[in-house]
Amino acid sequence: MFFIDTIELEGLGNRHYLAGGPRAAVAVDPPRDFDQVLAAAGRRGVRITHVVETHIHNDYVTGGLELARVTGAAYLVPAGADVSFARVPVADGDTAAVDDGLELRAVATPGHTPHHTSYVLRERGRPVAAFTGGSLLIGTVGRPDLVEPRLTEQLARAQHASAHRLAAELPDETSVLPTHGFGSFCSSAQAEGGATTIGKEKAVNAALTTDVDAFVARLLAGLDDTPAYYAHMGPVNAGGPAPVDLTPPAVADAAGIAARLAAGEWVVDLRNRVAFAEGHVAGSFNFEADGKIATYLAWMIPWGRPVTLLAESPGQLAAAQRELVRVGIDRPVAAATGTPEEWVAQGAPLASFSRSTFAGLADRGTDGIVVLDVRRDSERVGGHIAGSVHIPIHELHKRLGEVPAGTVWVHCAGGMRAAIAASLLDASGRDVVAVDDGFDAANDAGLTVITG
Repeated sequence: MFFIDTIELEGLGNRHYLAGGPRAAVAVDPPRDFDQVLAAAGRRGVRITHVVETHIHNDYVTGGLELARVTGAAYLVPAGADVSFARVPVADGDTAAVDDGLELRAVATPGHTPHHTSYVLRERGRPVAAFTGGSLLIGTVGRPDLVEPRLTEQLARAQHASAHRLAAELPDETSVLPTHGFGSFCSSAQAEGGATTIGKEKAVNAALTTDVDAFVARLLAGLDDTPAYYAHMGPVNAGGPAPVDLTPPAVADAAGIAARLAAGEWVVDLRNRVAFAEGHVAGSFNFEADGKIATYLAWMIPWGRPVTLLAESPGQLAAAQRELVRVGIDRPVAAATGTPEEWVAQGAPLASFSRSTFAGLADRGTDGIVVLDVRRDSERVGGHIAGSVHIPIHELHKRLGEVPAGTVWVHCAGGMRAAIAASLLDASGRDVVAVDDGFDAANDAGLTVITG
């Protein structure tokens, strides 16, 4: 009897898998910090004999190469991927025996990347699950624009063909187990639901219910912004990532924090946005540890810029450090835990700014202030406050000079990105109010919301 364990990384919106039988297992698209995969294998009492990659990932640093080295497993990578390390190249139709009666079959499914490969798990010849990586997702497909702009339409057409191939070759009851689609920007749309099968996808997935020309037009029109750090992930993965290092960073004292700020380094406060607004080290930025810190910090920080982390506790610091190594921010140069009063020179004042809601903005009125919308373009199309200035959060640090003079009331869709933006504005000396509210409340508050 086979098993499949799902390892979910909510911060990056991905899933990874351990699948096998009584004695042996295969790890699919493992993350950089693969200790969870080893723990799952330990609980099952199985040996990891194979590690497989569906493609060279653009949104995270893989742990596959190091996991294969640590376990002695065969490392299966699509043959078309240009990599600089030893691996077992996998071509369409290749099979690998995992356990008695249990095998993987490689199925070429180009589209998300030219070399993308799915793996069908077969039990005594019967397909039971398909690990589809960034090909067929839950209700959608992986985006085709992350490799080379000139290939985007070609890859979009390939996505349509690959989805139809899987649907034609696999029984309806076959489980579809993608890596992307749960918040990752590698997905062309957000997945709906937590589980699916080939049969379900035949009924709802646009790749399987729409002709290729309509599908491609719709897919290309809906592509969203791409996180800047994606440009670094592919080369790192193709070159062979270094082993992960999660040892604690050097301890930063108040003088060291001040010196790093003065040098133009990024000092990142991991506390929640309410606590940060009430009091923080002047010049520090707020990326909540419970938010999408890996996505947004990696998206916004100039690549390679030293970063110092400030946390409430060692546990919060360790969790953030783990999130960041997944996207190639390997070693914070320093860190401190405790309270903001401990992070500034004795007697020095803390910085702070105000928070409010859309009802508070409506009561204040928009005359004489700047309303700054930091949502993405695709979000703003659905409705925006009349007269608001629009600078997406991932562009704000480079465009602070474009924010008009005056007090800035900054909002996003729910509050997290507004808090990041407020911290950037506050650090630059602007008078700011963070709107910590869901955007649906803007219309309810009586503010004029324009759609289109």
